[in-house]
Amino acid sequence: MSSSTPLSLRYLMRAPLQQSESPPLLMLLHGVGSDERDLFGLSSMLNDRFLIISPRAPIALPQGGFGWYPLHFTAHGPVIEVDAALESQKRLNQFLAEVTEAFHVDIRRVYLMGFSQGGIMSLNTLLTDPEKITGTVIMSARLLVELQATWAAPERLEGKPIIVLHGVHDPVLPITYGRAIRDYLQTLPVKLEYHEYPMVHQVSAESLSDVQTWLTAQLDSN
Repeated sequence: MSSSTPLSLRYLMRAPLQQSESPPLLMLLHGVGSDERDLFGLSSMLNDRFLIISPRAPIALPQGGFGWYPLHFTAHGPVIEVDAALESQKRLNQFLAEVTEAFHVDIRRVYLMGFSQGGIMSLNTLLTDPEKITGTVIMSARLLVELQATWAAPERLEGKPIIVLHGVHDPVLPITYGRAIRDYLQTLPVKLEYHEYPMVHQVSAESLSDVQTWLTAQLDSN
């Protein structure tokens, strides 16, 4: 359902099915060319305790849908518009702050879950502003190394739980990107869980099951 609370990005919301004065937050970030309805379709399969918010990325794309920044696929990999990515990161941070205040979110339990470009933004949000994020679900993504200068010092990420999931047959963001995320995060003091699946650029039943298990475990331990 849509919320009547006006915020800076359009969004869909699923209220927590277990009532709480200060619910945990799960924010879903969609991939390029999609919109707020994409990952929101998974909300009925995610833990009942979460307030789920699925925002629409701020940039309308010429080919249809929305994105967090324009990008171009080349023979040497994806090329992005850095200024647009920086601006979207600021807008996402602002939106997260608005949601936290408007819905009285438990600031100790704020999770991001993103697919593809949404996964890239989820991970980058944690790396740039770790005090605001409890943990992240990163699906079929890559490191936004173009913004590495904005990342926080490693010690600020102490103990942050992260799950990374990637398909070994992904033709859009090949498995080398998922493994690069794994290799980098293994240099940080985070709690990393990493999975590879025999899938393409998608969320499979198996990967979603692992996400469900991981998210529930985070709530049960925090």
